[in-house]
Amino acid sequence: MPRTVSAYAALIARALRTEGGHLAVGRGGFTLWFGRDGRLSGGDETEILEACRAAGLPVIASRPVPFDRLAHLVMSGPMIAVGEPPDPPPHHGLSNAPLAVVAAAYRASGATVFNLEAVERGTAR
Repeated sequence: MPRTVSAYAALIARALRTEGGHLAVGRGGFTLWFGRDGRLSGGDETEILEACRAAGLPVIASRPVPFDRLAHLVMSGPMIAVGEPPDPPPHHGLSNAPLAVVAAAYRASGATVFNLEAVERGTAR
C-alpha cells in the first residue's frame, strides 16, 4: 500500500535538517536519505518526489542518465556524506563527498537535479 504525502512529512523534515539529506530517484525506485543510517526506499516515487521538491529537499533523478554512465558513477564515483562530515578531496569510489559534488557529477551525466542551489551556495543546513 503506498504511503500518503503526509506519511512522508516527518522523514522529509528530518532529511532537511540532515547534512547531505536528499532524495535519489532511479530506475529501481527511490531512496530518501535522512540520516547517517537513516533511509527509506520504495518503488512508487510519484508522491514522495513531489513532496520533496515542494519542501525544498535536494533531489537527484538519475533515470535520464545512460546506463553505462550511471554504472560508472555508481561504481567509481564517491558516495554522498549523509549525516557525517565528508572525506577530504580527492574523492573516489570509496569516499564520502559533499552532496553538491556528487549531484554535480550526476547532473553533468544527464541527471535531473532539483533544489540544490542552497546546498551549492553553502547556505543550506
